[in-house]
Amino acid sequence: MASEHFVTMQFSTLVGIILLLIIILSILSRAIKVVKEWERIIVLRLGKYVGTKGPGLVFLVPFIDKGLIVDMRLTTVDVPRQEVITKDNVTVSVDAVVYYRVVDPEAAVLKVRDYNYAIALLAQTVLRDIVGQSELDDLLTKREEINKKLQRIIDEITDPWGIKVTMVTIKSVELPEGLVRAMAKQAEAERLRRARIIEAEAEREAAKILAEAAKIYEEHPVALRLRELQTYIDIAKEKNMIIVTESLGLSNVGKTAAVASAISKRGGERS
Repeated sequence: MASEHFVTMQFSTLVGIILLLIIILSILSRAIKVVKEWERIIVLRLGKYVGTKGPGLVFLVPFIDKGLIVDMRLTTVDVPRQEVITKDNVTVSVDAVVYYRVVDPEAAVLKVRDYNYAIALLAQTVLRDIVGQSELDDLLTKREEINKKLQRIIDEITDPWGIKVTMVTIKSVELPEGLVRAMAKQAEAERLRRARIIEAEAEREAAKILAEAAKIYEEHPVALRLRELQTYIDIAKEKNMIIVTESLGLSNVGKTAAVASAISKRGGERS
């Protein structure tokens, strides 16, 4: 009987020790926090802010202190697509991405309830405002300026929250289908206009050169005749054409032959 009572006491003691260990481990798990390098922990003691700690091992008073972990790494917020009417009354769909990070954990926790959600809503509002104040051409050609303007406005508003907005980027701008077709026609017309201008400039340059050549031929008729003969030579290479020319007097033929002979002799002397 005594042995059974002793065994019962030992079992009760073992159960008590196990329960005590569980309680101690539970308390230690609440009291000891491991804060990573990119994190900080906001310590609230009985609801009052007492400091920011970390990284490393942080001890909290059980059941009195409460720790809130804040991530200090760069975070992105995807701004959903927004239907906006531009300054020149064109409906466009715009979406963007906001890049930010926490620089003051105390302000990020104490001054705004949920800074991630607040930044997401703020980015949507500012995006709609800026796009609504811009014309379509500026939205398509000056996107870098609009990105910097968005970043500056959002950063100024979130600065008291301990948030630094590093970059805002508009991902895409979607236009109505009818407007896309109209812009394609406009671009095609612009390319056709440039092609016609280039062709006209080429014609003008060619006309100037031909006018200069005509003056030279007018001053030197023999040069025109030699050019004509050279053209006949080029045509004769085909060997499948019959050339009919006007008859020339013997005097003209003689003059032409004499000039050709003189040119050939002069070339031989020079060589």
